[in-house]
Amino acid sequence: MRYKLFGRHTGLRVSELALGAGNFGTGWGHGADRDEARKIFDGYVEAGGNFIDTANGYQLGQSEPMVGEFIGANRDHFVLTTKYTLQTTPEDGLLQTGNSRKNMIRSVEASLKRLKTDRIDLLWTHMADGMTPMEEILRGFDDLARAGKILYAGLSNFPAWRIARGATLAELRGSLPIVGIQVEYSLAERTGDRELLPMAEALGLGAALWSPLGGGFLTGKYREKEETNRLAKLGMLVHTERSARETALLDTVLAVAKEAGTTPTHIAIAWLLEKSARSTVGLVPILGSRSRGQLDNTLGAVEVKLTPDQVTRLDVASAIPLGIPHDQLRESAPQLAGGKPELLDPPAIPVA
Repeated sequence: MRYKLFGRHTGLRVSELALGAGNFGTGWGHGADRDEARKIFDGYVEAGGNFIDTANGYQLGQSEPMVGEFIGANRDHFVLTTKYTLQTTPEDGLLQTGNSRKNMIRSVEASLKRLKTDRIDLLWTHMADGMTPMEEILRGFDDLARAGKILYAGLSNFPAWRIARGATLAELRGSLPIVGIQVEYSLAERTGDRELLPMAEALGLGAALWSPLGGGFLTGKYREKEETNRLAKLGMLVHTERSARETALLDTVLAVAKEAGTTPTHIAIAWLLEKSARSTVGLVPILGSRSRGQLDNTLGAVEVKLTPDQVTRLDVASAIPLGIPHDQLRESAPQLAGGKPELLDPPAIPVA
């Protein structure tokens, strides 16, 4: 596995694939027991991975203790990230959820105990609660950093305008910067192309991409009508063939996989790695394997090299309408360049 800096505001060296620990545990009724989770972790580390992503509420609090146990004495070899905002257990109420500074501090203290560590390398606010001011979130991040309990901070599942405002406020105040975003992104889910990923490129924010296989959809396995898979058992965060677009997309993925002599899983991940190679900030897919077999079937994607034609076909099959103002700006490109857009070289990094 190769490594890259996470964004343009850190010297943090992360592996090109992250390991998501959302399946470490069985609290949700669908996941991996401790022994299988250990095999997944070991396989990822053996492949050279160092970027571990978990959360306070994954598997009702079972994930963090496993991650803490697994990293053990090798703590300094890993970039450890976790999240706060959602419930850890169903008993958590109003004051144990949300983005507030109070809940942030409480949640981090509990996570540190479960992880058996004195610091979190990167703390994510798991998602926007629509209530807490950005100033309060930034103050909480800064307090925790000054106390030595977190090193970096990021925003997961936030609207682009709030992330941009938060990053700007932190920069102007000289407080702990926002260094990255976490967002769902894959061939099956490309709405991040409208605002989130262009914003990340312009502001220099690293991007961790969850559900790179569309919840398993891009593997083609749901066409087999399995009864024990994620779609049947967990029933959330899964893409399906809901329209002709999804069917055409999956057909294209399967066709490219056949041409390349590899699996649809490899093609879906290789497409993301190709986009990452063209990024200035480092796009890092998060693998959410539920078994060692699934992990092993995924890691080979780093060896797959798509041809330009294959990349184009996948781009076209997965494309979504960008809408206003993007469509309008594209149509106005000739006028914006004095009628000669082909002679104008755009900047390598998007203008913020």
